[in-house]
Amino acid sequence: MSTLHVMDHPLIQHKVSLMRDRETGTKDFRELLEEISMLMAYEVTRDLPLKEVEIETPVCRAKTKVISGKKLAVVPILRAGLGMVDGIMNLVPAAKIGHIGLYRDPDTLEPVEYYCKLPADVEERDLIVVDPMLATGGSASAAISFIKRRGCKSIKLECLIAAPEGIERVQKDHPDVDIFVAAVDERLNDHGYIVPGLGDAGDRLFGTK
Repeated sequence: MSTLHVMDHPLIQHKVSLMRDRETGTKDFRELLEEISMLMAYEVTRDLPLKEVEIETPVCRAKTKVISGKKLAVVPILRAGLGMVDGIMNLVPAAKIGHIGLYRDPDTLEPVEYYCKLPADVEERDLIVVDPMLATGGSASAAISFIKRRGCKSIKLECLIAAPEGIERVQKDHPDVDIFVAAVDERLNDHGYIVPGLGDAGDRLFGTK
């Protein structure tokens, strides 16, 4: 079964509160999202395997540990997911970046993929799919399905704020995908927005309405 990880570190909780504030402007919102994404990535990557190497310090030769060549990729769900990429890349600059874009068909209401570009060796990589808001879970679940069809077997989902409905949907559809969030909110309202949430993350990130 998928595991839900809620990151309650004081720095993360403080910054999430600032992002929720309707008075927080685009510049600060963008910077806070990047900072939180980096703090969360610290935990998301906690299980990276290590190997022992021998190096020469200024004092002597020593055995120490480095990441054992595990390949990573970060895949933002367009467009709001773009705001989380730089924070993660600050920690793991060697990771590759993919992109996936979805829209909802007005007739069937089902998510439709309009863009997907992943690293060529995606089946060999651990993927971190990122999107600030996990509301109904429909888009995240569909994005993960589209990525799996391209051969990826190791996926984690990193979101800022989640509704219980979205968590349940992803865990039901993808029991092999762990979910990392900074906060679990109360519910969705009649328009599908997370309550209390922070509004439309994409609009606040890019200054659009």
